[in-house]
Amino acid sequence: MKPLQTSSGDPNADRRADYAEMLFASGDHTAAAELLLGALELAPQWAMGWFRLGEMREASGRPDLAAQAWATSLKLDPADRQGAALKLQLIGKGPASMAPPSAFVETLFDHYAETFEEMLVGKLDYRLPEVLDAAIRKARPGRFRLALDLGCGTGLMGERLRPIVDRLEGVDISARMLRKAQAKNIYDALTKADLQDFSYSGDKADLVTSADVLIYIGGLEGFVGTVAGLLAEGGLFAFAVESLADGGDLALQPSRRYAHSEGYVRRTVETNGLSIVALEPTSIRQDRREPVKGLAVVARKAHAA
Repeated sequence: MKPLQTSSGDPNADRRADYAEMLFASGDHTAAAELLLGALELAPQWAMGWFRLGEMREASGRPDLAAQAWATSLKLDPADRQGAALKLQLIGKGPASMAPPSAFVETLFDHYAETFEEMLVGKLDYRLPEVLDAAIRKARPGRFRLALDLGCGTGLMGERLRPIVDRLEGVDISARMLRKAQAKNIYDALTKADLQDFSYSGDKADLVTSADVLIYIGGLEGFVGTVAGLLAEGGLFAFAVESLADGGDLALQPSRRYAHSEGYVRRTVETNGLSIVALEPTSIRQDRREPVKGLAVVARKAHAA
């Protein structure tokens, strides 16, 4: 995939953009937006610049102008590596989507790969691998022949699984995340794939995990159906979601992550031939010094009659 163009390619435009960021950091959002617009007059094809202009305009209380900037970003980069469509959806200026753009998710995690563990574990108190590991061991003590870690990232969940798994395979959309995971030497195989359109031709798995992944999947029907097809009879699916407490099945949050209701999770799991073994409230991570509430779930595939 083509790298995200964080520079406009024009030194003069970049200098104006840098100064705009200084103004924005000082709290002068309106002046920052005006200066960045001037930079974009020099580099009108800079999709990332238009996306950032939208953020500045939104912060200055100009949602209509923000929408124009995000629409321009999306036109310049239809794959939407910036996630402009999600921003338009959040302010009611774009269609509702049941899933984020795959290019946005891939770009996001490629960008954060180098500092991912330091930020997530060291600063945001991320503890889902620990929580899911305990739930898995309680649901089915002993070893697993084959486990698939879907959305494996840098291998935080894999580190927990390795002691109880004979064969461990990881899948992720981000090549840079996969390189980090490979360096740990805990996976027997690693595959780059988009989980929104994922297929697997190997043996049926005794365990499938998706730790902090479904927040970037959105609608769960297709993904849970795929997982159910990957599982052997009696196999476990361990995952987590951010909790949606305001009614409905799922909703896009200002973080551009999806939250899911308990009822929707239960219904989707059961519709695909799985039964809930454990479903417990948990804190997934910190966000702006507040805990992000979630659900840690273990489901089991039924044995054939």
